[in-house]
Amino acid sequence: MLRLDGLSCGYGDMVAVHQLDLHVAKGSITALLGANGAGKTSTLMCIAGHVDIQAGKILYREADISDTSPMARVRNGIAVVPEGRRLFPRLSVKENLIVGGYVRPGDHAPGGIDKVLALFPRLSDRLNQTAGALSGGEQQMLAIGRALMAEPALLLVDELSLGLMPKMVDICYNAITTLNRAGMTIILVEQSTRRALAAAQRVCVLESGRSVWQGSAEDAGGNPEMINAFLGIR
Repeated sequence: MLRLDGLSCGYGDMVAVHQLDLHVAKGSITALLGANGAGKTSTLMCIAGHVDIQAGKILYREADISDTSPMARVRNGIAVVPEGRRLFPRLSVKENLIVGGYVRPGDHAPGGIDKVLALFPRLSDRLNQTAGALSGGEQQMLAIGRALMAEPALLLVDELSLGLMPKMVDICYNAITTLNRAGMTIILVEQSTRRALAAAQRVCVLESGRSVWQGSAEDAGGNPEMINAFLGIR
């Protein structure tokens, strides 16, 4: 589904990610783990087209998308759930969802909204409320739902559990698992190592913008030295 070949990216003269090689299999969940500042979000946003590539390339479905625009990537099936949700707080839940599907024909919106509400029934009674009036967990549901309105094949999720109560974390992870079982490929950036290892099949650990370990989630969870050195368990 996705391959990063020697990818370096960053902001101006600052390199945030150095020569990253990463293969993401179709239908998998891949977790990007590491401490704050390790380059996880920069990697995710570079895949989405919002951080400049400085070297290497991004191959998506075997096509080089390194020079394509963020909008073109959304049209091609890549959507992002950003850290901090970044909803439109004064728009209603329904309006936020409609905005998320802006690259699809207008007549797709009702069906897309129905699918989001089936995944997150809690939003059904809040369609006309403003996004800013929702709880943190409800906002995360809406952020995921907004991304799904673009009908992605590859979903990029940044800090799924950040700031959420445990019950809401469970709901959001259940949704991610449901989407994956239906065939969606997911790259997950997560500070909660334990939750990420439980959900993912593959793991890439970043430190100071470099890949220091890659392998299965099972191997990662059974490697105390690696966990102690780079992750910790939270």
